Amino acid sequence: MREEDLDAIMEIEKVSFPTPWTRAAYLAELENDFSFYRVIRLEGKVVGYAGVWLIVDEGHITNIAVHPEYRQHRMGETLMEEIINYVKQRGAVGITLEVRPSNQAALRLYHKMGFIPTGVRKGYYSDTGEEAIIMWKYLNVKLNTAVT
Repeated sequence: MREEDLDAIMEIEKVSFPTPWTRAAYLAELENDFSFYRVIRLEGKVVGYAGVWLIVDEGHITNIAVHPEYRQHRMGETLMEEIINYVKQRGAVGITLEVRPSNQAALRLYHKMGFIPTGVRKGYYSDTGEEAIIMWKYLNVKLNTAVT
């Protein structure tokens, strides 16, 4: 993701979320040493994006969206694969996200990608008071089953 992508990203934000992130928030993300963002383009136009923070050995997906005109073409899945591979290659043991229970399309995608619900954050979304489902996908985990 580059600064010149932000006009398209802001358009996608507005049609995808009840409370879209601001341009200033994305500009800050571009300067954040812990963040990594990918965009997906069709014919040079940004039609989707995803971001993650990598902190120590955990990834935290900050956002993912595909413009409604381009959904149902596995672009969200492609973006998720990119983000998961990025954190996995950097030694993360897991990757997490929060999702609204009302966002059934996102929940289907996350389940398909191997995320499991692990908890709830009550009143997480300040715009509606809706709770967030916390989901995790564990990576690079080797269980030590040796008995000593």
